[in-house]
Amino acid sequence: MTDVRGVPIPERTHEAVNKPQTGKASDLSQQVWILQGLTLMTVPRSDSVAPVTVTVAPCKYPESLEQGKGVPIYLGIQDPEMCLSCEDVEGQPTLQLKDQKILDLYNQAEPVKPCLFYHVKTGATSTFESAAFPGWFITSSERGQPIFLTSDQGRMYNTAFNIDFSVELSREVAA
Repeated sequence: MTDVRGVPIPERTHEAVNKPQTGKASDLSQQVWILQGLTLMTVPRSDSVAPVTVTVAPCKYPESLEQGKGVPIYLGIQDPEMCLSCEDVEGQPTLQLKDQKILDLYNQAEPVKPCLFYHVKTGATSTFESAAFPGWFITSSERGQPIFLTSDQGRMYNTAFNIDFSVELSREVAA
């Protein structure tokens, strides 16, 4: 098993995660994730745009989830500290931001499925499939629109994202 950067994770050694991995997310159209109110949106990358810092933590108990789907992770943002969650809203799987720290989710006694995503990395891009709603993926569409869930993977919407950890990691190394 590997983390979101492709670095091997020792199987069940239970090395405690003290802080989530952090980075910046963009889609294949070079749109970055920003927070507008309480909604995650995508806008074109530019010097005048401050993308949110994405936070990632692994699931402590991947063996209790569906196997072969990818690495189960909690996904959130850093400021304000919130997590992404998949909820049923009027019969439709819906992506929401919840006022919840992903390290609190990580430390739960069992997986918190609405907040888990199966991460699959293919080359430089990543997809994030909802553990609570199999077949539904985080996606972006047109600029200035919210990030949402779709079951139409890779056809109409952009389900492949780049997560750039080097920006945040270089800051940590310099500190």
